[in-house]
Amino acid sequence: MYICSMYSSELIKGTLKTIVLNLLKEQGRMYGYEITQRVKDLTNGKIQITEGALYPTLHSLEKSGELETEKEYLGKRVRKYYTLTEQGQTTASQKVNELTEFMQTMKFLLDLDPQLGNA
Repeated sequence: MYICSMYSSELIKGTLKTIVLNLLKEQGRMYGYEITQRVKDLTNGKIQITEGALYPTLHSLEKSGELETEKEYLGKRVRKYYTLTEQGQTTASQKVNELTEFMQTMKFLLDLDPQLGNA
């Protein structure tokens, strides 16, 4: 599922769609393995997403209209690239905003950011 020495799988599972959508928003067209490696690189190995976790998420996002795919043939191999649709661009922004607000709320609830209560 998820390989993560720093964070619980529940945390990663709850944010995986947001991670994928935001990464595709920033990077554009990517294939699955490239996504897993980019997340690993960006987090210095703190988050490592397996194919078993990534592909169901990609398929779900494709089915709901957030992603579209394009196949590229490399000899006998086929590489499937994912890009955001217009709907996916909107969803990516919404998910990032939602997660940002949630993290701010959690900081307040855990008394890590007492300023939020005064805002």
